[in-house]
Amino acid sequence: MSRQHAQPILRLIRELTKLPGVGEKTASRLAMHILRASKEDAEGLARSIFEVKEKIRLCSQCFNLTDQDLCHLCQDPRRNVEVLIVVSGPEDLMALEKTESYRGLYHVLHGVLSPLEGVGPKDLRISELLSRLQGGKVKEVILATNPSVEGEATAQYLSQVIKPLGIRVTRIACGVPMGGDLQYIDEVTLRKSLENRSPL
Repeated sequence: MSRQHAQPILRLIRELTKLPGVGEKTASRLAMHILRASKEDAEGLARSIFEVKEKIRLCSQCFNLTDQDLCHLCQDPRRNVEVLIVVSGPEDLMALEKTESYRGLYHVLHGVLSPLEGVGPKDLRISELLSRLQGGKVKEVILATNPSVEGEATAQYLSQVIKPLGIRVTRIACGVPMGGDLQYIDEVTLRKSLENRSPL
C-alpha cells in the first residue's frame, strides 16, 4: 500500500479492502470519494454501519435479517403460507424477492452442508425448519440452494428428512441461462439442463 497518503486515509483504505470484492484500487477510489463527500454524508455512512451492527438480528421464524422479532415477509398476511422456499443465505432470499414472482414464505439456513469444513446439519437452521413444517400448513417446500456440490448435498439431505412428513419437496431448475450460448456453457450446467428439461 502506498505511503503517499496520510495514516487516516491508509487506515480507511485498509478497512475497505476487507470488504468482499474490493481490492486496493477500488478501496482507494472509495476512500477518496468518502474524503470528498460532505461531513454529513460521511457521518450518515458511519451511522448506518453502526445501526446495522446494533439493530439487525435474525427473524424468529424464517431467520431472515430484520430489525424486528418477525421480518416484514413473515408478517405479510398476503404471503402464501402453503409454500416455503429454503435458501442458504439472506442474499439468496433478496435475489428471489427481486424477481417479484414468488409470494410464499422463506426459510434461511445460513449455510450449506460441508463436511470438509466441519459444517453438519446441527450447524444450520434445519431443526427449526423441521419444527416449522410440523404445523401442517406447508404443503410444498422448494429447495433453492446453489447448484454446487455442497448445495446439492444440502438439498438431498433436506429432501430425505422432509419427505417422510408428507410434504411435497421440489428443487429449483438449474441449467442454461437466458441468452446463454450452448457452446460456451460448462458440461455440468448442460447436464443439469438436460436432466431438468420440461415439456413445452
